[in-house]
Amino acid sequence: VSERIADVEMHPIDPSKGVVLEKGCVYIAELQERLALPPGLIARANPKSSTGRVDVFVRLLTDRGGSFGDVDAGYEGPLYLEIAPQTFSILGRPGTRLNQLRLKAGEPPKLETRSVGVDLQGGDIVGFRGRRHAGVVDLDRIDGHDPKDFWEPLTLRRGELLLDPGEFYILASNEAVEIPVMQAAEMTPIDPSVGEFRVHYAGFFDPGFGTDEAHGAGSKGVLEVRTHDTPFLLEHGQIVARLVYEPLTERPTRL
Repeated sequence: VSERIADVEMHPIDPSKGVVLEKGCVYIAELQERLALPPGLIARANPKSSTGRVDVFVRLLTDRGGSFGDVDAGYEGPLYLEIAPQTFSILGRPGTRLNQLRLKAGEPPKLETRSVGVDLQGGDIVGFRGRRHAGVVDLDRIDGHDPKDFWEPLTLRRGELLLDPGEFYILASNEAVEIPVMQAAEMTPIDPSVGEFRVHYAGFFDPGFGTDEAHGAGSKGVLEVRTHDTPFLLEHGQIVARLVYEPLTERPTRL
């Protein structure tokens, strides 16, 4: 990766004291972590949920990797991240975490696939749209921002919600989501026949999500939605994504 950066870079930046990454720009950063995977163990990366919530598109890169986000068995070397803020400019520092990694032994079986619908009857406000002209999001300031400065509440018109191209929305799943403690789940890209939009940047749902044991019974999935080239009309309960469940190799030490 480092050999190709000179072909596409405009200028280097120094993140040592913190740096603002502007929306609409693309950045490549080398991560603090490296990988040395043994044979038979692969890795798959997704944005953290906090990254997806503020509409920052990130993809993991490896040297001579075949695809974004996937790390082949036996890989040993550095990791890089493509960072593209879409709606908000962000402030990051050394150690700011944007991505997460899951390790898989071989190809785990798909235990179950469930459809996920959207909730448009949960109250007067059914979701939020990111404000185009907002301040900088400090990714390390947990609960340090006023939501009203960054989000516009959404209400229904004739029982429907019209999504505009290029806008970013936060919605909720119609169904409560529950991931058994000995399983993990990933929200997969939507079938183009269902609609041309992206749901849930993060993708990963942790073991125990929505369970009594993790004190989260009844939790709904947060849907981070961005349409592509055309407007899209949503109705209550409309299927917008799929959850794919896979088994764990051992019980998590923390839920």
